[in-house]
Amino acid sequence: SGQKVCYGDFKRPCYKLAYFQDLSRRVGFQEARQACEIDGGALLSLESEAEQQLIENMLQNLTKSGSGISDGDFWIGLWRSDDGLASSSTCPDLYQWADGSISPFRNWYTDEPSCGSEACVVMYHQPTANPGLGGPYLYQWNDDRCNMKH
Repeated sequence: SGQKVCYGDFKRPCYKLAYFQDLSRRVGFQEARQACEIDGGALLSLESEAEQQLIENMLQNLTKSGSGISDGDFWIGLWRSDDGLASSSTCPDLYQWADGSISPFRNWYTDEPSCGSEACVVMYHQPTANPGLGGPYLYQWNDDRCNMKH
């Protein structure tokens, strides 16, 4: 359940967005990953600027539809599975796509990834937040703790 919208476009037959306004329904990275796999898919791998723009447009359309979507980041399929000993200079190179994609495309927010204990990646969706150094917190990527609920 939750707001799920399926679009067929780009190189994939279907994109499914799931958004839960009820904070108690949001899940951590591994739970989101498992839910996608049970559904026959995978957390999103973004392979180009064009695909990033497509997803941004989907989220904008979802917001305009009057569904009441407010702040709430979205998990994407990028994560880091190192032992936590990575230096800050090598850390960005350790992120990989959960579906095995080798796309080098990245859309990090300014000063991200911050690494440390944050190893799973969200696409920002915080329309009511005051802009930071990188502008509004909309659609760029941020590494977050994997147990956070999105």
